[in-house]
Amino acid sequence: MANTIEQKSFEFAVKIVRLKDYLIESSKEYDIARQLLRSGTSIGANVAEAQQAQSQADFLTKMNIALKETTETKFWLRLLIATNKLSKEETETILKDCIEIEKMLYAIVKTTKNNISK
Repeated sequence: MANTIEQKSFEFAVKIVRLKDYLIESSKEYDIARQLLRSGTSIGANVAEAQQAQSQADFLTKMNIALKETTETKFWLRLLIATNKLSKEETETILKDCIEIEKMLYAIVKTTKNNISK
């Protein structure tokens, strides 16, 4: 994979799939696990799709969707902590990864918006 955001979002998706499996095995948590899987893997899918965008506007749309999915994923991770489905220690690394990806996507979206408006 050529670029950092694509690589990080793919690696994050792998962690999300593993976390979903763990949630189902350890606490039989199906509903939140399914939501987490959907939003957490959607980040990387939208980043990957953006790499083949037909225009800057198309690229911006895909990256904005990825950014929104990052925010949703962060919500599900925080909810898992708040409901004691996972400990703070269990989610510390993946939550940190999510926040890092969110910051990267925010910067990409901001830069792209600035480039489009020029």
